[in-house]
Amino acid sequence: MRTAYKVRAYPDTEQAALLCRTFGCVRVVWNRTLADRQRRYTTEQKSTSYKETDATLSEWKKTEELAFLGEVSSVPLQQTLRHQHTAFQSFFKGTAKYPRFKNRHSRQSAHYTRSAFRIKTDGLWLAKTTAPLRVAWSWPDIDLATLDPTMVVVSREADGRWFVTFAVDTTDPAPLPETGESVGVDLGIKDFAVLSTGEKIANPKHMARHERGLRRQQKRLARMQKGSNNRAKQKVKVARKHSRVRDARRDFLHKTSTDFAARFDTIAVEDLAPRNMVRNRRLAKSISECGWGEFRSMLEYKAERAGRRFVVIDRWYPSSKTCSACGHLLAVLSLGTRHWTCPDCGTRHDRDINAAKNILVAAGLAETRNACGGDVRRHGSSRPHSPVKQELSDVSPRILVLQGGE
Repeated sequence: MRTAYKVRAYPDTEQAALLCRTFGCVRVVWNRTLADRQRRYTTEQKSTSYKETDATLSEWKKTEELAFLGEVSSVPLQQTLRHQHTAFQSFFKGTAKYPRFKNRHSRQSAHYTRSAFRIKTDGLWLAKTTAPLRVAWSWPDIDLATLDPTMVVVSREADGRWFVTFAVDTTDPAPLPETGESVGVDLGIKDFAVLSTGEKIANPKHMARHERGLRRQQKRLARMQKGSNNRAKQKVKVARKHSRVRDARRDFLHKTSTDFAARFDTIAVEDLAPRNMVRNRRLAKSISECGWGEFRSMLEYKAERAGRRFVVIDRWYPSSKTCSACGHLLAVLSLGTRHWTCPDCGTRHDRDINAAKNILVAAGLAETRNACGGDVRRHGSSRPHSPVKQELSDVSPRILVLQGGE
């Protein structure tokens, strides 16, 4: 298992200048290589290999125009070429978007492999530096001097903060003791998560709390002259506002997902599609603020690390309009209906709690499905299930992903 430790960094003036030059060289190599790839494919209909980009980089360093590339460590530049090669491979596989050009106003980063850094008793030494980089280590039970990372990533956010990420290969942790509890989770907007146990976790709405101040700072930015020093300072203030919202949201998602992984042996969620859901202009902003996709990713890797079972239910499964008591399926259930009574058994349902219970039931039924993924149906007013395809994760057999049949 690969573990990443991300900590704040505080470079001095000389180190900050060197790292900023490194970021600039990384951008130049990325953008020029990407432009050459596009030009060659357009004119010659030929792709460019990593070996060819590596040879081109060596030639660039010999020219007078790009001689400054030799003033920084060559490792981040080589890693940039590898990342772009991997990005194109992912694009042609259909798992990522087309690589874009980098700009100087967004997050900047440089990747250092083992040959370009050393961790000594006095701290982290990067290539071309004359003093250790000061970092705020936050794990008292782990000694930084004994850490053996495979890669170190130095980054600078748009708000001016510096970070260092240590990527370490570690052994798989021991699974947590079983609790005997299972849960179905229904994600929403008013309540971020509703559990099959009846518990509701309110949506903190971090963006709404900072929206007024953010609007004020953005108005000030819009009035300032482009290229001025005051505009540059104001851009940092706007970025800090966004960072507060992002950090608060991520902290909430981490704490909630960690709590779920510690309390439940089986965690079942619905396979939502936020990209499709944000097409609803009335709810797009609220849906984007929730962070459902990031929460699901956190739940998945934390469940694997804790030895839990993580189940994803088909997004077309009618969890909200199916009675969790008798299985009766409503023909229509509008989004504004938050409570409804089953016409068969007379049970009064809270829409979200009922959906969470059905998600948990569907997760249990997923274990009994046959290998061909056929339907499990009942006669009369039973709960219908569409065909699903079961896919076991390549990482661990504990993660079960159920997707809608095509």
